[in-house]
Amino acid sequence: MSERDDQMEQEKNRIRVAIDGPSGAGKSTIARAVAKRMEMDYIDTGAMYRAVAYKMLQNSVSPNELQLIEEMLADTDIDFAKGNILLDGEIINNKIRTPEVSALASECSALAPVREKLVRLQRQMGEKKSIIMDGRDIGTNVLTDAEYKFFLNAKPEERARRRHLELLEKGQEASYLQVLEDIKQRDHNDMTRALNPLRKAEDAWEIDTTGMNLEQVICTIISHIKGE
Repeated sequence: MSERDDQMEQEKNRIRVAIDGPSGAGKSTIARAVAKRMEMDYIDTGAMYRAVAYKMLQNSVSPNELQLIEEMLADTDIDFAKGNILLDGEIINNKIRTPEVSALASECSALAPVREKLVRLQRQMGEKKSIIMDGRDIGTNVLTDAEYKFFLNAKPEERARRRHLELLEKGQEASYLQVLEDIKQRDHNDMTRALNPLRKAEDAWEIDTTGMNLEQVICTIISHIKGE
């Protein structure tokens, strides 16, 4: 088989799964688990925006300093390897999961220079292989022609409970009421931003995960993909 034939065969068998939804809906955990079971690569787009936010904080760059942000992005490399996210070669898994980074990630995700660079990287990943990608606008903007699209949702109180528990398990002090307020504020920011706001794609299958455990959601998505 020639290199071109091999490439065509890979493209024929390639599937792309887009998972969108609000903060705390369990997108990343579920997408990662589905990818592992289906032997696909998982691309955590939310972590990519968090990585940019983390670098902005480290360099004291604010969201309104667009020129500095563009200069910073020109010298920024984000990649995934063995379940880790790397920023300029450094593993930053835990460093990007703080409330401060989360808040700034929501802001910087609405900035055109940031979105243009990261969306370009994300689309390139989807051209090469079978992937599962989660975020806020994967099905509506990044992978509009994805073979499978899902929109995960849950009540704000349920999402806040999950996020609060997650922070406590990591040893971080957090108030449930503050986490709930942060969730609601981020929902507002994501849904009202001018550039690619959070919304369900017309051809996406919505799953309300309130009251569902992790295994139930994973099996529901895999069954849909396999046509069972």
